[in-house]
Amino acid sequence: MQSQFYTLTDYPNGLPDRALFKLETQTLPDLAEGEVRIRNRWLSVDPYMRGRMSGIRTYVEPFELGKPMEGGAIGEVIESNDSSLKVGDKVSHMGGWRDIAQLPAKGVTALPDIDVPEQAYLGVLGMPGMTAWTGLNLIAECKPGDNVLVSAASGAVGSLAVQLAKAKGCHVVGIAGAAHKLAWLESLGVEPVSYRDRTAQELSDAIKLASPNGIDVYYENVGGICLEAALSQLNEGARIAVCGMIDSYNAKEPTPGPSNLAQLVVRKAKMQGFIVADHWSSYPYFLNEVAPQVAEGKLVYKETVKEGLESTPDAFLALFDGGNTGKMLVKL
Repeated sequence: MQSQFYTLTDYPNGLPDRALFKLETQTLPDLAEGEVRIRNRWLSVDPYMRGRMSGIRTYVEPFELGKPMEGGAIGEVIESNDSSLKVGDKVSHMGGWRDIAQLPAKGVTALPDIDVPEQAYLGVLGMPGMTAWTGLNLIAECKPGDNVLVSAASGAVGSLAVQLAKAKGCHVVGIAGAAHKLAWLESLGVEPVSYRDRTAQELSDAIKLASPNGIDVYYENVGGICLEAALSQLNEGARIAVCGMIDSYNAKEPTPGPSNLAQLVVRKAKMQGFIVADHWSSYPYFLNEVAPQVAEGKLVYKETVKEGLESTPDAFLALFDGGNTGKMLVKL
């Protein structure tokens, strides 16, 4: 059996060029003991993957040039040489950016028996959802009545963070760009604020109008002017959970820090970055809390779906120009 997969031909400087992604084909070897073969049905592309294209180890190893790329995927077992998984099982794993994955069974997880679409385990019930829950609860220690600000609030992580905060009884402000994204946030009961064509001061003023009582929790996905604007509106004892800073992922030079970082001292605020993998032991608690709400339709989520393996690089690159509302997925 043959597998098609993407490789990276060079490490990019700035926004990756589409030509750096090469689609290749190989004949898969016979299954070894403990391996399974999976036909992928859904692939995930995520902003963190840009860091793996740098050639430098951060909190995860970089992609190797000329080797199959990796990412979250949902698929169906089509052949198994391990007793823990059988043909027909629906599973999640990290053998994405390809159509057929052959992996050790120990790196493959059977999907829970919950009445939700299978691709939800790449989004609202997968890594993005767990990231939102972790940052809000374990890092920022969000509590009822807090005033919460979320950047990239219409994305896969941000859109769940705003809803979880609303469910706690918080006043929630969400930063986004396009008009349809702002309208969606408003439909969720979130105060929408646009960052488009605004300076940091103008964005700060808009946040103040949306949250006159200041900000107790800031869920940071972006950096740049969003961080500078948020710092100006912090209440005493505010907590900032830093999930990512997509504003700088494709920067060719180091980006300057916010000019008002001293607000952390003035407001006696806490700012903490985190990697969700370090908190994965809490995934069952997340699933117990969030999965029933998803199954019952109490939590709303959106997906932006691209069709076919060939669209995977384009789906990834679209993440950096606002091309997704909610989770970006590739359907095979």
